[in-house]
Amino acid sequence: MAAEVGQFALILAFVLAIVQAAAPLWGAARGEPVLMALGRAAATLQAGFVILAFGCLAASYVACDFSVALVAQHSNTQQPLAYRFAATWGSHEGSMLLWVLILAIYGGAVARFGGTLRETLQARVLGVQGLIGVAFLGFLIFTSNPFLRLSPVPLEGTELNPLLQDPGLVSHPPLLYLGYVGFSVAFAFAVAALIEGRVDAAWARWVRPWVLAAWVPLTAGITLGSLWAYYELGWGGWWFWDPVENASLMPWLLGTALLHSSLVLERRGALVSWTILLAILTFSLSLVGTFLVRSGILTSVHSFAVDPQRGIYILGIIAVTTGAALGLYAWRAPSLRTGALFSPLSREGGITLNNLFLVTLTATVFLGTFSPVFIEILKGDKISVGPPYYARTFAPLAVPLLVLVVFGPMLNWKRDAAAAVFRRVRIPAAIAGGVLLTGLVTVGWRNSVAAAGLGLAGWLVAGALAIPGRRWWAGRAELRRSIRTTPTAVFGLALAHAGLGLLTLGIVGVSAWHSDKVLTMHPGESTAFAGRTLTLQSIVLADGPNYQARQAHFDITGRGGPYSLVAERRAYASSQTTEAAIHVSPLGNLYVSGGDEADGGIVVRLWDHPLIVWIWIGGFTMALGGLVSLCDRRLRLGVAARAPAPRLAPAPAAQAPAE
Repeated sequence: MAAEVGQFALILAFVLAIVQAAAPLWGAARGEPVLMALGRAAATLQAGFVILAFGCLAASYVACDFSVALVAQHSNTQQPLAYRFAATWGSHEGSMLLWVLILAIYGGAVARFGGTLRETLQARVLGVQGLIGVAFLGFLIFTSNPFLRLSPVPLEGTELNPLLQDPGLVSHPPLLYLGYVGFSVAFAFAVAALIEGRVDAAWARWVRPWVLAAWVPLTAGITLGSLWAYYELGWGGWWFWDPVENASLMPWLLGTALLHSSLVLERRGALVSWTILLAILTFSLSLVGTFLVRSGILTSVHSFAVDPQRGIYILGIIAVTTGAALGLYAWRAPSLRTGALFSPLSREGGITLNNLFLVTLTATVFLGTFSPVFIEILKGDKISVGPPYYARTFAPLAVPLLVLVVFGPMLNWKRDAAAAVFRRVRIPAAIAGGVLLTGLVTVGWRNSVAAAGLGLAGWLVAGALAIPGRRWWAGRAELRRSIRTTPTAVFGLALAHAGLGLLTLGIVGVSAWHSDKVLTMHPGESTAFAGRTLTLQSIVLADGPNYQARQAHFDITGRGGPYSLVAERRAYASSQTTEAAIHVSPLGNLYVSGGDEADGGIVVRLWDHPLIVWIWIGGFTMALGGLVSLCDRRLRLGVAARAPAPRLAPAPAAQAPAE
């Protein structure tokens, strides 16, 4: 019965999405409050019905209802309850239902909490959200129905992919989707503003919380995905430049640019057309990630489906959505102008330069991800693009961007003086120089590049601390009051930039000084590795809830010891997985992976990963900084009514130049 209820709820949600798409857009165009109110009601009801449908599918998984084909294909009675529930989004159909669920919740949130918006703008935002909902609910119902029945009903289901039977499945996909789909709100705001012909600082103030609400979970989701791959796949790495990893990185890069440019628009009324364009492209790249894992055009461990028809449908959604938005943008672009001028040496100028680097980095990743596809289509040759490409293209662009990050918050709005800027960054520069010299003394001149990386990390962390420090120094006569009145967003900005520095520290450490070793070990044998002595004490069999594990027990002495580790090789009904044993330390991890059996022993792979833990500490600190900024009272209160901004209209060439 739950499947039929869920199916009916999806159909009702589809009908309501059509109403949400049509009524508020027509009402805003005609000035009809009743139609605009109908759009708000439709968005709220649609969210309720999609939640009901998702709950029905989740209940089918939890109850092991194998009459539902999806449940029978991705779950069985032996799976732990948490993984039966998480299997709800562990398949193509289930993940698309999660996608639609988050889209509907965001739409309902705009309807519920958008009371401070202009009524016509809110209506148009909901209308655009409704159009996206129509596209994806239609895709779900007509090509990827999650509620199809099986007859006869099997007595047992097929287990979920063992690689997905991990706590990471519970949190990683929902966080990523909160980010991907969250940028649909920024997209809807951009398109609504273009339709309305009104883009101003108030619009930027309204859109910034929604951009942050997407950026925070996307940052946390990418970080968690890296951590999950590190400990689950048993390959000793944290980032492989996999196409789907890249698909999450690209909207993050553009979303970061959008977050900064919307601040310029709010504070100074500048970068109007640029902010609109970033909002469109960020969501478009989020859709590209949805396409990649369902089209089969690229091989990836993240792929949900390899059905070309499904891929073509999503490609059509991308083409129509992006094409229509860019067409509207091109039509309005000649009218998108601003009189807010600024010097190149100003905070606006710094953010503009920051945006240019971020867009270039995005283009680099996009080219590396899709060039194999383009070359195969044009020449028929199959090539692969891996880490060496990104080391030669991405890193040289990322380093100067990281250097510039500290300067941005130190710059004044509109114009500044070079001497004053360098005075403000002298303390971070001194700290970075001290870290660099300490690194050179510690690791030697032959590792000068790595020492420079440590100095860069010190530069970023010190620069982040200088953000509130500059404010407190100015109010040092009443320091307590100055600290107490510091806006929450300032602390959030400092945390996010400090997290970037910690991330840099981890990347430099593991890239410059990692070491590895592969050998065959028998019980009782010892080996020396990275200042430690590892002894394989025993190899035993153990039973898990739905697998049998071969456990290798190690004793470690020496650096950081003594302690024990247990590496597992798990045999499920369908396949095997490797569960690495990892000793975590702020100075570095010891990573032990037990492989195949060999002559009564096992193949052991060892990695020493200096400072790697700071990669994930840094990533989660960045997400925390965004969350703290989102709690700023100025964002929560929304925007009060302001004097109407002039409507966008074609302007003669003699007026202020377009951006």
